[in-house]
Amino acid sequence: MSTGSGADSAPAPNTPDPIERTEQTEQPRTSMFSSLKIRNYRLFATGQVVSNTGTWMQRIAQDWLVLTLTGSSTAVGITTALQFLPMLLFGLYGGVIADRCNKRTLLLGTQAAMGVTGLALAALTLSGQVQVWHVYATAFVLGLVTVVDNPARQSFVHEMVGPDQLRNAVSLNSANFQSARLVGPAVAGVLITAVGSGYAFLLNGLSFIAPLTALLLMRNSELLKVERTPRGKGQLREGLRYVAGRPELIWPIVLVGFIGTFGFNFPIWLSAFADDVYHADAGTYGLLNTLMAIGSLIGALLAARRGTSRMRLLVAAAVLFGVLEIVTAFAPTFWLFAALLVPVGMCGLTVNVTANSSIQMTTDPAMRGRVMALFMMVFTGGTPLGAPIVGWVTDTYGARVGFASGGAVAALAAVGVGVMLARVGGLRVKIDLRRGHRHVTFVQRKQPLATAA
Repeated sequence: MSTGSGADSAPAPNTPDPIERTEQTEQPRTSMFSSLKIRNYRLFATGQVVSNTGTWMQRIAQDWLVLTLTGSSTAVGITTALQFLPMLLFGLYGGVIADRCNKRTLLLGTQAAMGVTGLALAALTLSGQVQVWHVYATAFVLGLVTVVDNPARQSFVHEMVGPDQLRNAVSLNSANFQSARLVGPAVAGVLITAVGSGYAFLLNGLSFIAPLTALLLMRNSELLKVERTPRGKGQLREGLRYVAGRPELIWPIVLVGFIGTFGFNFPIWLSAFADDVYHADAGTYGLLNTLMAIGSLIGALLAARRGTSRMRLLVAAAVLFGVLEIVTAFAPTFWLFAALLVPVGMCGLTVNVTANSSIQMTTDPAMRGRVMALFMMVFTGGTPLGAPIVGWVTDTYGARVGFASGGAVAALAAVGVGVMLARVGGLRVKIDLRRGHRHVTFVQRKQPLATAA
């Protein structure tokens, strides 16, 4: 079964390709929480909000611990890079594993392993033995587990809710993650200030009890049956060829690759702004993350109500995301900087959700694990390449220049991808300045008249 019109065959030569075909899959606006009516997904979402809260606590505590141990934004960037390096190196193999295996069983193993990494870092920190290389090692191990966990978790959503509720469930997953982001950084900031980072790591390790319990309570009979891909040679190359031949897949993946590599290095930038620009403590760092999470949550809930995943929305949100990062970087006061993080979060989340749902909806189920692995590989796996560079720019030229440079790359990439999508789809930009008309629209290029032989 295919979930999109472009999954099984190439488009006809004169068919508007990635932009227009996405418009044709538009569905009526749904209830914001409609996918929560499904029992298995409701269990999944409940478990994830608990573990996501713990994950955000660990992220804040980890970044602040590294900054405390080293005093270097570059070291924070190295930690982030090590956590996402396995996704860059092995991400596609994780997708092959996800397509071959039972996703629920895989998730039981990966979620348990993530809990163990949190408990190990807690033991090192609370015993007073922690060193920066311990944090590096733990981040790398967590990244190895994520190689399998990410594609399995992303594609498992389809098995829980089916194609009709997929867009809504993907949006609610993001809302779930951002809701936890509201609580996690705030709690982490209080814990770090009061008793140190170790207890944040401990609570994160224990939080994985919730998703493990949820997975065990699910009813197999209510999961959508998806035929697993049998073991065979060339499955990795097959997945790459599948994506390369479909503009509606390859160009959104290219876009999120640039944005994930250069535009989403917030642990580096926000820790640098809190420490170097505003000379504040971990509580302020947590506050900045919380404000961005508020914007992201708003963006996720708006996406949950949306009945479509338009390519033009993806490109527009990406351009605005980059521009807002540049403007925010040079905000003259702390409170203006903090307030601008809300729309930055909204646009960033809109880019992520729109790309994620549009790619899943146009991918054949047998390929979904590999395609989502590629999506996650370029979105998060690019961080090992971008984070050290962004960290060096931030250390050398200051937090403001570092933040603005990431936004500039994101905006330029969005414009470039938008041009390519328009060309592939046979579209051109039409500008109409009359009152009551849409000022900027995409219209079909006129085909040249055929000449007689």
